[in-house]
Amino acid sequence: MAGQTGAVIARIRDVRLGPFDLVVERRSDGTIRARSPHRLGDYPARLTWCLEHWAGRAPDRTFLAKRDHAGGWRRLSYAETLRGVRRIGQALLERGLSAERPLAILSGNDLEHALLALAAQHVGVPYAPISPAYSLVSKDFGKLRYIMELLTPGLVFTTSGTAYHAAIAAAVAPETEVVVTAEPPSGRAVTAFADLLATEPSTAVEAAAARVGPDSIGKFLFTSGSTGLPKAVINTQRMLCSNQAMIATMLAFLQDEPPVMVDWLPWHHTAGGNHNVGLVLYNGGTLYIDDGRPTAAEIAETVRNLREVATTFYVNVPKGFEALLPHLEADADLRERFFSRLRLMFYAGAHLAQHVWEALQRHALEATGERILMLTGLGATETAPFVFMPGKEAGRAGEVGLPAPGIELKLVPLDQARFDVRLRGPNVTPGYWRQEELTAEAFDEEGFFRLGDALRFLDPAAPEKGFVFDGRIAEDFKLSSGTRVNVGELRRTVIAHFAPLLRDAVIAGHDRDEVTVLLLPDAEACRRLFADIAPSDRELLGSAPLRRVLQERLDTLAQAATGSSNHVARALLLEEAPSI
Repeated sequence: MAGQTGAVIARIRDVRLGPFDLVVERRSDGTIRARSPHRLGDYPARLTWCLEHWAGRAPDRTFLAKRDHAGGWRRLSYAETLRGVRRIGQALLERGLSAERPLAILSGNDLEHALLALAAQHVGVPYAPISPAYSLVSKDFGKLRYIMELLTPGLVFTTSGTAYHAAIAAAVAPETEVVVTAEPPSGRAVTAFADLLATEPSTAVEAAAARVGPDSIGKFLFTSGSTGLPKAVINTQRMLCSNQAMIATMLAFLQDEPPVMVDWLPWHHTAGGNHNVGLVLYNGGTLYIDDGRPTAAEIAETVRNLREVATTFYVNVPKGFEALLPHLEADADLRERFFSRLRLMFYAGAHLAQHVWEALQRHALEATGERILMLTGLGATETAPFVFMPGKEAGRAGEVGLPAPGIELKLVPLDQARFDVRLRGPNVTPGYWRQEELTAEAFDEEGFFRLGDALRFLDPAAPEKGFVFDGRIAEDFKLSSGTRVNVGELRRTVIAHFAPLLRDAVIAGHDRDEVTVLLLPDAEACRRLFADIAPSDRELLGSAPLRRVLQERLDTLAQAATGSSNHVARALLLEEAPSI
């Protein structure tokens, strides 16, 4: 492999990517403006234009598929999806829904969710997909109540009335109509989803669709609320459609053949709901909804799906790729199937550990004789989300590449190397719904959105080589000595140094004399290392052999420190996982 004298560098499977160039202008106030020199191409005024387009060009092609209770694939073609969208769109119009009384979806990824969401967008009714955890994991439903009070929905949908009964009773106003796919809850009148789908469409549906334009609100996406209560990010049709044009420009191979994806990423999050569903629809592809998850208990379902479906584009979080590895290692048929048509792997949400990357490339070589390009990027819920992507495989962790055409960057110096990155473009949100103060804070005096991330040039002498992510500005803090701690960079260093034993790490020490860390262990990885130590996870995490290994890692981490800002003085292993 590369880096060894006389080694042969394996060929990377050919994949067509977009133009990667940068125009830089240095201002007298010290700020830098940067953008792609290429013009963003035209894009539709509303996302459901793509549904109409592909229903006309490839009516029988599968758009969405999900396993039914018998284990077979239940499919919706483009033509079937459009028929359902028009019927449900009529039902939504008859209910007088609007931005003031939108549609709220409580449950996860499924065909009914997709039909409702597209129908709402088609007739100009905003909708809000809400994290199921707020209904199924939370005990007090505090965030769900807050969201419902902020949205004032006119219609609430869920798959199972029984599973979501407590959440609906606690957070949904009695006068609000509730639609369920199955299992209506006791004690509350509900509407069956089948009734919406049975509605006969009229000319009002296409008249409403004709009124939907770039400034129409498509959806409200809620941020995670990690720094407070969730914020409702307004997603306009301009944002959704321009961002898909950016993706299709940078990931140009998507235009060469309709993409095929197997994907579990949740639709209440911008990566799953905007990026992945959107790129399949925009490019006339097929999305197989994966009910698996990157855990020991649920990865088997993902493996089952990947044995049946050869994807052309695979997106996952680092933990997802890590959970898949043992199965690729053990199953030659799975390896061959997984890599057979794959053009690109893409990860987001966190840093991909080097050992995971190397193992994936080794398996690709074994299966195909080629390496498969692995890329990442950077974006936000407020940017729909696509902003940055590298034009080649990153040579180091954190490389995010260059901005897509149509995006203008404003780089405000934080120090000699780091910049506060701000941006504007057609994919940037106009603000937060019914939260004017938060909206005002999110933009600077020139109308640039404050991304909240720090970037630096990969090579200051050659800006066109792209940017490196350098942490969340809001997370950084100072020690009592006044020394600033770059939390994002240190967190990545800690996780990589302890790999694969950690799920995450929390950096602490604000206004203290030294940096400390909370270690969130990966119990599955720890058990693979110490298979016979203890019968339970709690006993394993408290065992002397594991503690000894963690102490050794902490010692070597401290020895590599260059100063107080990256010297971890103490670490606490959390034996219980954090709760919502």
